[in-house]
Amino acid sequence: MLHGDKHLRKELTRLYPGKTVKFLLNDQGGLEKLVYERSRTETIAVSREEDGFDIEKVFKQPQKELHQASGTVESTLYIAGKKAGLSDSLVMQLTDIFAWDIDFSRSIHPGDSFNVLYEKLYLDGEYLGDGAIVAAEFVNQGKIHQALRFTLPDGTSEYYTPEGKTLRKAFLRMPVKSARISSRFNLHRRHPILHRIRAHKGVDYAAPVGTPVHATGDGKIVYRGWKGGYGRVIILQHGRRYSTLYAHLHRFNSRFKIGSKVRQGDVIAYVGRSGLASGPHLHYEFRINGIHRDPLTVPLPESTPIPKALLAVFKQQTSPLLATLESSRQTALARQEIQGE
Repeated sequence: MLHGDKHLRKELTRLYPGKTVKFLLNDQGGLEKLVYERSRTETIAVSREEDGFDIEKVFKQPQKELHQASGTVESTLYIAGKKAGLSDSLVMQLTDIFAWDIDFSRSIHPGDSFNVLYEKLYLDGEYLGDGAIVAAEFVNQGKIHQALRFTLPDGTSEYYTPEGKTLRKAFLRMPVKSARISSRFNLHRRHPILHRIRAHKGVDYAAPVGTPVHATGDGKIVYRGWKGGYGRVIILQHGRRYSTLYAHLHRFNSRFKIGSKVRQGDVIAYVGRSGLASGPHLHYEFRINGIHRDPLTVPLPESTPIPKALLAVFKQQTSPLLATLESSRQTALARQEIQGE
């Protein structure tokens, strides 16, 4: 019997061309050891034991090189990022880092700029791909936002301001990515189907059917089913004070049931048009102590900042990164002044 990894058993039965598997046989032709190269950085050895097989995983740590990229938005952030040499994954990382403070679907304007320090990964001299952004700066309508990556003693990494405050809020502003707001929070809205005044106690995000819907905060599913004109609905409870509602869903993510705990960013469902919906969209509500608040403007609680005991270490590790960001910004400003003369 193969112990320790039920997913590996399934994976070994579905190998595809290009994967490397090595076998070590004994004198009788029986299998003693199997070595499977899952990826360039991970090898799995399956060895025979008295009561079955045992699994050992070996990881190769890639070498990291620090690179810098900067740019100015002329039309869209994506185009500016590609022009600066950023991969799609790095552009997504950049938007995720500042997602709590900047609405990238509505608030990006020509002239906004960014500066990014990120890792490139190499193994035995061969380029593997991009790693994490370790420091970033985004200037949005003249306001400077800065983020510095720091790894805590438990191994988790988060992004913080230079003062040690976390950029991660307890809630995301938007439960869907790259969606258009089709209807705002309005207690005196005229309903598009019923044609009478009915309070609109949330925000509607127009998106194609099947677009992933993300939990905006850590919480527990307290309702998952059909709810009248809302159609298919999920309600999350976030501690004692906060709850969020996601309506007009096409289908639920089968991973989660009533009572399931979810993490911020988990895909809990998919956009649809169930219930009284004039088109495919997500209706999203945010409640504090049962009272509806505008999801776009309600002050969001912050997550835990860096512990005071680690603040000195944080500043020591990140001060060179911060200096690089600020030096690059000053250089860019000086270049703009010269060009403007």
